Amino acid sequence: MWLQRTELFIGSERLARIKSARVLVVGLGGVGSWAAEMIARSGVGSMTLVDADTVDVTNLNRQMPALVSTIGRAKCEVVAERLREINPAGSFVSLNMFVDADNIPRLLDEGNFDFVVDAIDSLPQKAALIKACWERGLRIVSSLGAGAKGDLSCIRVGDLWRSEHCVLGKNLRRLLRDCRGKYKLPVVYSVEDARKQAVRPSPDGGKPLIGTVAYYTTTFGCYLAAYVIENL
Repeated sequence: MWLQRTELFIGSERLARIKSARVLVVGLGGVGSWAAEMIARSGVGSMTLVDADTVDVTNLNRQMPALVSTIGRAKCEVVAERLREINPAGSFVSLNMFVDADNIPRLLDEGNFDFVVDAIDSLPQKAALIKACWERGLRIVSSLGAGAKGDLSCIRVGDLWRSEHCVLGKNLRRLLRDCRGKYKLPVVYSVEDARKQAVRPSPDGGKPLIGTVAYYTTTFGCYLAAYVIENL
């Protein structure tokens, strides 16, 4: 059995619960794609994978679905195919869609998920997904910012309201401030200050270019996966 070493580590009862779980992963970039793979390799039998982006050459340095042969393809489809190669008996649904406040409720209500992994970069959509999960009592773990950082010893798992040294976390708290005191949100974040030399302003006034390294974003994904598996 391909999961015999996992069963030896966590026991047959826990493995049975993991195999029957349904997990939603939203965002399949440098963090979310690796979270999805680690969750699948841990035995979760049903996953829905959501991302509206396609593989770009700039993704090759850190994202699981990024290969020269997959450039231009939908990330969600590439990730789903890879997970089926790991566990052919599993159910891996790919949704090539951009989540927003309008379609998130239907996604959650129809999915019957046991856990949600938020690896979204865009703040409004991130906040909308978190709020919708809170309203439904769905368990969710979120990734904060992994860009412009590289010290693995600074990665933490904690409550959003107590996270530090993360601009994304600060802005997310602002969007969710009406929910403070009502809910807690487990997040993966880093207490390392962003490296200024790793951030380049956009020439057109858009989002800045932020440097990243594969081992750092991948480790964020592993922390997300560990939280899901340990809490299933």
